[in-house]
Amino acid sequence: MNETFDNNNAVSAASTKAFFRSVYNYMFGALGISGIIAYSAGTPEFINTYFISNNSISPLFWVVAFAPVGLGLLIQMAYNKLSLGFLVMLFIAYSALMGLSLSTIFMVYKIGAIASTFFVAAGAFAGMAILGYTTKTDLTKFGSLLYMVFIGMFIAGIVNMFVASEDFSFIIACLGVFVFTGLTAYSMQQLKGVAESPDYTEEQRNKLALIGGLQLYILFINLFLSLLRIFGGRD
Repeated sequence: MNETFDNNNAVSAASTKAFFRSVYNYMFGALGISGIIAYSAGTPEFINTYFISNNSISPLFWVVAFAPVGLGLLIQMAYNKLSLGFLVMLFIAYSALMGLSLSTIFMVYKIGAIASTFFVAAGAFAGMAILGYTTKTDLTKFGSLLYMVFIGMFIAGIVNMFVASEDFSFIIACLGVFVFTGLTAYSMQQLKGVAESPDYTEEQRNKLALIGGLQLYILFINLFLSLLRIFGGRD
């Protein structure tokens, strides 16, 4: 009896590790794609050719800026109806579009500031991810509150794109650090629940691993951008 119980635990532990391995493979893969594209496209020649038109922002920039939002929502809302292969294709496209939209940071911030902020964001992200995975406290109510704040921040950010207030942008960035670190812990706890649950088929687990990687990627990128706005300075 005890031997059977131990074997079941071993399978469960292996399954949990495999799930999180997939989650982080998706996340790091997306970061790699976005990083390469952002660095390659973050040149004055590219930005001025494709994102600037008649000394103003071109329509293509707005398409690149907002297309990832729609694509991300599509992936998260329709993943049950789509095949894993198609989801992977959408995920790669999302990562590429995010890379293009992030390319503009190389025109605004120094490369040293971008690199140092990236490592600070990675440290903060890792700390909160570990906290979310290990804590015994239920973060559900906390996470729901943070998501409501995030929606408010998203709307405020769109408004500020037209208002262009530096003070407002700084306040949103400071609030963003709190929100995205908190949501990282919450998301990790939710993913742990999925990883340890026997209620999902193998196909469902594979799709949820992709969704988890997407969510963690989004949280990391937003945490990084919030910290960059606060500490990055400007070129």
